[in-house]
Amino acid sequence: MRRPFPIRSSITLMGVAAGLSLAACTSTENSKSNIEGTLSAAGASFPAAIYQRWFSDLAPQGIQVNYQSVGSGAGVRQFTAGTVDFGASDKPMKPEAIAKISRGVVQIPMTAGAIAVAYNNAGCELKLTQDQLAGIFLGSIKNYSELGCDSKAIKIVHRSDGSGTTYNFTKHLSAISPEWKDNVGADKSVQWPSGIGAKGNEGVSAQLQQIDGGIGYVELAYVKGDLQAAAVQNGSGEKVVPTNKTASEALGSIDLGPDLIGGNPNPMGGYPIVTFTWVLAYANNNAEKLPLLQKTFNYMLSDEAQSKAPELGYVSLPPEVISKAKEAVATIKE
Repeated sequence: MRRPFPIRSSITLMGVAAGLSLAACTSTENSKSNIEGTLSAAGASFPAAIYQRWFSDLAPQGIQVNYQSVGSGAGVRQFTAGTVDFGASDKPMKPEAIAKISRGVVQIPMTAGAIAVAYNNAGCELKLTQDQLAGIFLGSIKNYSELGCDSKAIKIVHRSDGSGTTYNFTKHLSAISPEWKDNVGADKSVQWPSGIGAKGNEGVSAQLQQIDGGIGYVELAYVKGDLQAAAVQNGSGEKVVPTNKTASEALGSIDLGPDLIGGNPNPMGGYPIVTFTWVLAYANNNAEKLPLLQKTFNYMLSDEAQSKAPELGYVSLPPEVISKAKEAVATIKE
């Protein structure tokens, strides 16, 4: 859904000139590399685990990023209000929302991953058809016995906050189920037919671990403890478990387009519930924060940073996406 030298002293004028030239060059290089300061950011909980890892990596370099994992909806609101230096969302901003921001918006894909159907039911191996997946969250399938497991009540946990994870999950449900599309639809916050709410991917994961028979949706990195991830039927009929490999296969079918905001709610190959996730930057009027922002974003897009994605449950961006994302970073202005 890349990777000064010593000079022997000389009494000749040429040696002195060379030394002065090197000193000036080194001074310039140091001034460019010694970019230090603090940034504030807020948004999606989907990429929070890898963002925190990357920001921890930047701290020894003198860049402190204070990231609030408050969900895409709250992050976009803070970004729109101008109370943060950048935002983050699993759902790209629409043109009408961007029009409200006088400073302009640059949307930059930073990482990607799978949204897992996580459940807490030991001894039950779920392999869900599209109809079964929709039926669970519509509330028409109420017991695990209807899914081939021992009898146990299904208890749904969904997001209570505005969420890009919810948007992408309900977008998939809308793509596979006319009933879901007509009655619930796709958005960052929807009227759930049943279930209880929890805040953030972290909250849903924690709630599921406490509820025997619980089932919900979280970014793959949050399938922890007693939780399992169900196999889900893709567009070609294959039932696929979410892994970095199967998510990468599905993400490879997505054309992000010139604005880097494309998606595919029901890919034919790989695990079918996947998404990119975006950083929201102001296009203009970043003033003295510009060097900090660009250094931070370019690190996030570096080979070093992207190589850490799989171990944290995410998918590294394809080289062609990284190239376009770096071009987008370069357009951000003071």
